[in-house]
Amino acid sequence: MKKNEGDKQQSGRVEGRVAGKVAVVAGGGQTPGDTIGNGRATAILLAREGAEVVVVDRRIESARGTVAMIEAEGGNAWALAGDVASEPDCERLVGETLERSGQINILHNNVGIGGSDAGPAHIGEEAWDRILSVNLKSVMLTCKHVLPVMRSQGSGSITNVSSIAAVCSVGIVAYKVSKAGINAYTQSVAVGNAKYGVRANVIMPGLMNTPMAIEGITQALDVSKEDLIRRRDAQVPLRGKMGTGWDVAYAALFLNSEEAKFITGVALPVDGGQSARIG
Repeated sequence: MKKNEGDKQQSGRVEGRVAGKVAVVAGGGQTPGDTIGNGRATAILLAREGAEVVVVDRRIESARGTVAMIEAEGGNAWALAGDVASEPDCERLVGETLERSGQINILHNNVGIGGSDAGPAHIGEEAWDRILSVNLKSVMLTCKHVLPVMRSQGSGSITNVSSIAAVCSVGIVAYKVSKAGINAYTQSVAVGNAKYGVRANVIMPGLMNTPMAIEGITQALDVSKEDLIRRRDAQVPLRGKMGTGWDVAYAALFLNSEEAKFITGVALPVDGGQSARIG
């Protein structure tokens, strides 16, 4: 990632859009790669806009890498190891955040996998269970343990990252079902917690140039990065170019800011118009 890659998008922004808030970013580390991932970009951007960011990742060194980037810019963040598909870990991360920071104002769920997936006639039971657990159960567990905190505060914002695969035709059934489940679950959270002042929304990324997508698919399909990027770019209507982690991050920043205080229960595509083709 180029230094301050996201800075060019900041002209005209409102300063301190999440100032004074404590934001938990689940999946705030990332796999190695040439670009920045959705979770890391979101953690950095929330910190730039004034939040204290708790970077949660199963791989603590990756979380610490994100924290180092935030601190290098003068931001406030700390790393926490945790598997958000584990209920004891979710209980612990909420408890440790409250003990250290005193509140939780933002929860951003970015954890997701898709390997070993297949079509309906070929999906294996083990792959199905693993993908549904990591992608969907993790969202349920983090929300379950954060919601009582936000209810008691009388406010809070949750953003769950799903995918346009939830609404578009794809050949990988477990991933699609898990992401559609996130959309449905988030709608239930939004409706059930509106009276407590808690908002919940979904971000649906399309084809993104992130390490998990490019490095992961390159290895799985045994193709060159250049060929894969060309193929993916060609599928995007808007300028024929994939999005980046910063595009997801800016959507998360808006949805978690007071600018979106009357927005809850939405599923926002961030996809360069790709999902519009289903209309």
